[in-house]
Parts: sequence; C-alpha cells; structure tokens
Amino acid sequence: MNRARHDLLLTLTQGGWHQQSPVTLIGAAVMDMVVSAEALPQRGGDVAAQMQGFHLGGCALNIAVALKQLGIVSRNLLPLGEGMWADRLRGEMAQRGVHSDLAVGGEDNGWCMALVEPDGERTFISIDGIENRWQTAWLQDAAPQGGLVYLSGYQLGSGGGAVLLQWMQQLPATVRVVLDIGPRIDVMPDDLLQRLIRPGVLLTLNQREAQLLGMGEDIEGFCRQLWQRTGQWVVVRFGDQGGYYYAEPGECGWVAARAVTVADSIGAGDSHTAGLLAGLALGLTPQQTMLLSNSIAGYVVSRPGGDCAPTLAQLLASEAG
Repeated sequence: MNRARHDLLLTLTQGGWHQQSPVTLIGAAVMDMVVSAEALPQRGGDVAAQMQGFHLGGCALNIAVALKQLGIVSRNLLPLGEGMWADRLRGEMAQRGVHSDLAVGGEDNGWCMALVEPDGERTFISIDGIENRWQTAWLQDAAPQGGLVYLSGYQLGSGGGAVLLQWMQQLPATVRVVLDIGPRIDVMPDDLLQRLIRPGVLLTLNQREAQLLGMGEDIEGFCRQLWQRTGQWVVVRFGDQGGYYYAEPGECGWVAARAVTVADSIGAGDSHTAGLLAGLALGLTPQQTMLLSNSIAGYVVSRPGGDCAPTLAQLLASEAG
C-alpha cells in the first residue's frame, strides 16, 4: 500500500477537500464497441475476435463520468445529435446521472471499435459523427470567466477544430485550459501544435506523444521547455511506470503507478486527466494531484472499458485491498 496515496484518499473520502474551481468539459460523446483479439489483422487478412460489449466512450464523456463519480461538478458541452447512437448515449448517460448541455441536430454521434490485444493494449478505429462538426453557434456564450476548461486534440484536430481553436484562444486569462493532445498528434499540422502549446495551457501527454514532441532521455528538460512556453503544469504519463510532472522549477518529479493487473488500457489517459481536473478543482498540490490521477487510472485499466471510473469510496477500498 502506498501510504501517502491511501491517506490522501481517506481525507478526500471523509470530505476533507471541497471543489474550489468550476470545470467545463468540451469534447466528444460516442459509444465504444470493445472486442478482444489475439493480434491485429495484417492488411488484407482476417482475425477472429470476441465481442466484449458496448461502453460509453469519447474522451470528454469518459472524464465527465469519472468526475461525477468523484463528486466534482462539471458543465458538459458534449454534442448529442439525432440517431441510433445519440439516443443510446442519452439513455446510458442518464442512467449514470451525466448530462450534456449541448443538444444539436442534423447528424448522429459517432462510434469507435476498440481492438484489445492480450496484453491489454488497445487500437481504435473511430467513425466520426456530430461530435466533430463543431459550429460557432454551439459555443456562443459558453466561455467561462474562470476555472478549468478541458479540451482534446481529437476535436481540435478534426474538421471542426478551427472553431474550437478560435474559441480557446479567446478565453480570458483567468481560465486554465487542460489539454490532452491525444494519439492523433502524428497527423496534426505543426502550425496547429504550435498554436495549442501556448500560455495558460496545461499539457498532459503519454510517452509516445511526448516523444513525438521531441522528448528524449532528459524528461525534466523537455517538460521545463514546455513549461516555459505555457506557464502551466506539464504531465507525461508512462503507463505502469507512473507519471512525471513539472509544475514549476523545483516542483517536479516522478509519481509511481498503482500495481494492477491490466484488463485493457481503454480510458487510461482520460481517467488520469479526470484526476488532474479533480485535483486542480479541489486545490490539491501537484504531487497529491498525481497520486489521485495515477490511482484512478490504475483502477480503470484493471477493468474492461473506459467508463468504469470509481467513487472515492471504491478507490479507497481498492487501495486497501
């Protein structure tokens, strides 16, 4: 048992911290079809796969579910359209007590096939829907005057991403943007990346994404360079090795991951980001925030699907177990 993590969770469970900042989530709600396979198919080939089930998906929706479980109030601007997938999303979100403030029309929501290999690694095939058709009118009067705003590279790099980028750039300086650039970083135009890495943006990256941005063996130096551009925390996730954070000079370091048996890695990054948002909203220290984030991510990857985030009580019980 990690004593510092256990004590933090115990204090949170007992109501020792209260939300200090509003949270706004901008992004996608989709359905995930999860299937397991021994290996990915080769081009022109075929593999047998086993259906595991449907789960709520989309980075922003995964985070909304996790924050709800943690007792963090968020405003969810997740486009819900018209059609089979949108109807299913509305019903299953309502069962979780999660709602979107962005009902739109004209097109259905998308869905995703998640192929899970025996070691738990997942590969996505995403079919876009209305969640990536952003329009200026959707975000009219939606800009908060302070607090935290979450954005995903999935949407910023989509066909409607220019609308989101313009909206983000017009946010007041009192807003901290938490940006998960995401796995499509390798197909993002460099000029878009440079516009995203700007003052006021807290970056959270996985190891692959950080390496594509130029991270080598000097992790601290890499994070420091990004911090010098953004003035905000930089977080790099290293899977079962844990995570590295750089909050400011002298306030940085490694935080170990929870030791778990991985079911699949769907939602690992989203659940970690939910922990970051929760820690920031509660006013936790950077190290406490990373402890919470790693704990939530460990819980989620030990169970199938990305929509299985725990309550604080469940998290504490799993740590004790």
